[in-house]
Amino acid sequence: MAEINGAALIAKCLKQQGVKELFGVVGIPVTGIANAAQKEGIRYIGTRHEQAAGFAAQAVSYLRGHVGVALTVSGPGMTNAITALGNAWANCWPMLLLGGSTDLAFAHRGGFQVAPQMEAARPFCKWVAQPARVEDIPHLIEMGVRTAWYGRPGPVYIDLPADIIEAMVDEASLTYPGPVSPPIRMAAPPELVAEAVQTLRSARKPLLIVGKGAAWSDAATEVRRIVDSTNIPVLPTPMGKGVVPDDHPSIVSAARSYALKNADLIVLAGARLNWILHFGMPPRFNPETRVIQIDLAQEEIGNNLPATVGLTGDLKAILAQMVAQLEETPWKCDDRGAWKAGLAAEVAKKKTELKPALVSDEVPMGYFRPLQEIQKVLPRDAIIVSEGASTMDISRSVLENYQPRNRLDAGSWGTMGGATGFALASAVVHPERRVIALMGDASFGFSGMEVEVAARHRLPITWIVFTNGGIVSGVANLPKDGPLPVNVFQPGARYEKIMEAFGGKGFYCETPDQLARALRTAFDSGETALINVAIAPTAKKAPQTYSHWSSR
Repeated sequence: MAEINGAALIAKCLKQQGVKELFGVVGIPVTGIANAAQKEGIRYIGTRHEQAAGFAAQAVSYLRGHVGVALTVSGPGMTNAITALGNAWANCWPMLLLGGSTDLAFAHRGGFQVAPQMEAARPFCKWVAQPARVEDIPHLIEMGVRTAWYGRPGPVYIDLPADIIEAMVDEASLTYPGPVSPPIRMAAPPELVAEAVQTLRSARKPLLIVGKGAAWSDAATEVRRIVDSTNIPVLPTPMGKGVVPDDHPSIVSAARSYALKNADLIVLAGARLNWILHFGMPPRFNPETRVIQIDLAQEEIGNNLPATVGLTGDLKAILAQMVAQLEETPWKCDDRGAWKAGLAAEVAKKKTELKPALVSDEVPMGYFRPLQEIQKVLPRDAIIVSEGASTMDISRSVLENYQPRNRLDAGSWGTMGGATGFALASAVVHPERRVIALMGDASFGFSGMEVEVAARHRLPITWIVFTNGGIVSGVANLPKDGPLPVNVFQPGARYEKIMEAFGGKGFYCETPDQLARALRTAFDSGETALINVAIAPTAKKAPQTYSHWSSR
């Protein structure tokens, strides 16, 4: 066989592991890897910043249920992707980051862009590695994919020195490990499943909390069978939305506070009792609540709140075990009891309180009416990427999801700047779906240049920026004297002009009717478009009874 260099070998190994796309920023010493990947049939998407490439790679992982890959240059190029590694770590999403680095020969001589890249990646990664020889590449790529994918998923970093990338090797001397098989779906011990089902039967006020782990495990069918057979109320976490359709009668998202405070038993399915769920603590939770906890990682069982029954393993497999027992001896949550009546009354109350804002013709607009205009035109399989504290939080109460993995947002780390990478990945993986990227103007500022990538690759994403001129709030006019408020931006910014500069479509909207027309035109065009929605600088969400990020 002929000789092959490290760049071509890396690309070949990625292809063998089922990698379909590669996101990155090329330059010394990794341009050859991107070129070789294209020759192998891997789609290369060049982003404008390495952070966006890392976010896109992990979103591909989540959407495909496999391992996405990002590529960076050395030194500051690699460190630009650290935030993306951290986000994948916090969300338990697999991804593989390949970072070019200085020649091994010059690593301690002040080589170009030399940096402690492995040390920088290690706190956020399941595993980091660097090949000592070009022959090590097949093993390390295989082990990287396997480590990222198996167990509790997470990011892996492989450091690639320039002299390894450029080295030549006789391909006949290489051993290829072969593709990594999908993880085995581990079931729980039958006696623990029986105990969990018996505990569920004893509940008077049960609540099923569905997290993004259920979407990752592809457990929507099993979750819905349990919900439909038991009538148990369902509360999805932000990215758990869609595992059970938001218009299902068992969904109680509008009564979230009431449900958490009054439930006497919680089935925690693919969700963690972290800040998103207020750590399971009073006053948000009933201090007498019992918990049936299902998680892939055994160390997560009992975290923050002791588990009455803890089931470790694959969520899809364990829920299938519970379904079998519930079908053998059926049980239903009492639809006519005080628990379901109280939830229904709270849901109706919240919807009544929200309705005036959804139909308001007030200008400047608030958040709710433009969100309602978006909801009217979204197909049921639309992918909603959302970011920006108020824009994202409020959108969850208006924009509905009906399928799993159809919502990506700031997630467990509360990260800003990821939405553009998520949107690029969504359009690449699902070209047949409508993809919207809904952001506040603050979050758009983190990575707005990535809209050029969508224009260049003809990805028909509809970018929607809610512009209030600041972080949380803005001002109508900047003061002429004295220091500027620390949270404000230039009022009246015309972000749609950025899209027009790249050949896409731009729209500026100040009224609900203008937004409705812009949405129709953008969707019908088949092109990437940015809709700049001017909202009141003082627009805000409804007052919250409790802080969202603490138990108080």
